[in-house]
Amino acid sequence: MGRGKIEIKRIENSSNRQVTYSKRKNGILKKAKEISVLCDAQVSLIIFGASGKMHEYITPSTTLIDVLDRYQRASGKTLWDAKHENLSNEIDRLKKENDSMQIELRHLKAEDITSLNYKELMALEAALENGLNGVHDKKMEVHRMLKRNVRGSFSSVCGKILEEQNKELNFLLQQHLALEGVGNMHGQWI
Repeated sequence: MGRGKIEIKRIENSSNRQVTYSKRKNGILKKAKEISVLCDAQVSLIIFGASGKMHEYITPSTTLIDVLDRYQRASGKTLWDAKHENLSNEIDRLKKENDSMQIELRHLKAEDITSLNYKELMALEAALENGLNGVHDKKMEVHRMLKRNVRGSFSSVCGKILEEQNKELNFLLQQHLALEGVGNMHGQWI
């Protein structure tokens, strides 16, 4: 007993649509793998679901870029232009630069230095000495600045304390003078 034909149109029920999507996605991915193995074909399949999730299959013996380049040549359609090629070259250049900097950083941390020759070791030592001198200079600058700030803060705090004590003494003096004035009025000294 065979299956009946269905009308190909959007499935309105979201639950049924999701089940159908999942089954058909798995089926088409399986067919892509089968045709790749059985017929030695280069297959690239990319599926984006309604949720935006991506599913893909690419023949293991190739890459997506190879398949897209081949498609571009065969169809005559331009998938990317010189701008994209320049970006790709820039990415490659930055990757190489990053690799070089990673190696240099490992050398500065005295890792992987067994392969360096005498001249390279001397250059590394000079770079480390220059860096150390720069760090020492910066440390001294920060130390001097902290010392000035502490002195300034100390004198500021001392100044505030002295000012408060002066106000307190003036207040006591005024009270004392006021009391003396009252005592003199009565002919007494306190």
